[in-house]
Amino acid sequence: MEKTLVRSGSMVPANTNRAVILNPTTQHEQNEIFTEAVIVEDEASESNNAPVFIGANTRAVTLEQLKRDYIIPVFAKDNQECISHNAFISTVYEAVMDYYRNESILEPQIRASHIVKGRRPHAAGKRADRLRPTDITQYYERSIFAIQIPSIYDEINGNRLNLSIVGCKAYNRDNLSGRLTEQKFSVAVGFNNQVCQNQCIFTDGLKHTILASNTGTIYTQVLDLLDRFNIIDSFRKLESLNNVNLSEHQFCEILGKLRLYNYLDQRRRKQIPSIDVTDAQLNSVASGFVSDVNFKGGTSGITMWNFYNLLTGSNKKNYIDTFLPRATTATELSIGLADTIKGVDPKYSWFIQ
Repeated sequence: MEKTLVRSGSMVPANTNRAVILNPTTQHEQNEIFTEAVIVEDEASESNNAPVFIGANTRAVTLEQLKRDYIIPVFAKDNQECISHNAFISTVYEAVMDYYRNESILEPQIRASHIVKGRRPHAAGKRADRLRPTDITQYYERSIFAIQIPSIYDEINGNRLNLSIVGCKAYNRDNLSGRLTEQKFSVAVGFNNQVCQNQCIFTDGLKHTILASNTGTIYTQVLDLLDRFNIIDSFRKLESLNNVNLSEHQFCEILGKLRLYNYLDQRRRKQIPSIDVTDAQLNSVASGFVSDVNFKGGTSGITMWNFYNLLTGSNKKNYIDTFLPRATTATELSIGLADTIKGVDPKYSWFIQ
């Protein structure tokens, strides 16, 4: 039976290349369709028990809070304002709404970290415990958000995956001590696993560096990313992970080689695919193999799908500015290992020799 992807209550054949023109009204349009850190308290109303797509050193905020309570940083030498977090998020949200028109699109789930505080001149010399809101300035250095589209989804091993768009802004990537220059933004499209809120991000679904001095550029770049992303093909790659098994020995071999990787000399590392996984992540994966409620393994081993989710789960403990690159590493590593085990591509054979 042909595999299908559920979208808005309809079934989209898996041999389609795109699923981007929504609710077409003409036959022409129908044809076009198929061409390491601490969790802190939250500001926004969000259940502390509910899973989040990233947790480390972040707190939940809303667009309204970002607009109301936080200043916009500037480039120091010419006092030109930066593109604010709320402007970035609003622009991506607008692009998603326009591109996936008539779909069910949730409001952005926003996390922020690294608050930068200051005082207004009239508050100079005041004791900290006597400062009033009007005495201080503050903004978040980093923010990340996820926009889910629950009407575009499918399931793997009972896990529902919603289409998801993730954006990241970190002012530490910009030279705010100089004059006005283009700022750096990151946007990705992939899937969100509803069981655990893990983000499944692909290299071809990520624009790690969007250079922009205005929101119009961001809007255009997001539309281009969404247009290029192949929903069906990406989902198939994830689904194939559920058909590959790692023995307990192979699982331990992979974790050991991943630890060893960072200590190899440059000559050896150039012969192996680049990997960005920390020891803290590997500790989390090892612990999850034994005790994770949804994805643990056993004496008979573990499916590559479960291994992948242990790895993406560990990624939620990373800082905001490293989240997306390491999410893509998890995807590339898991799919690469699966292809090596199946004999399709030996590129990752060093990890399981």
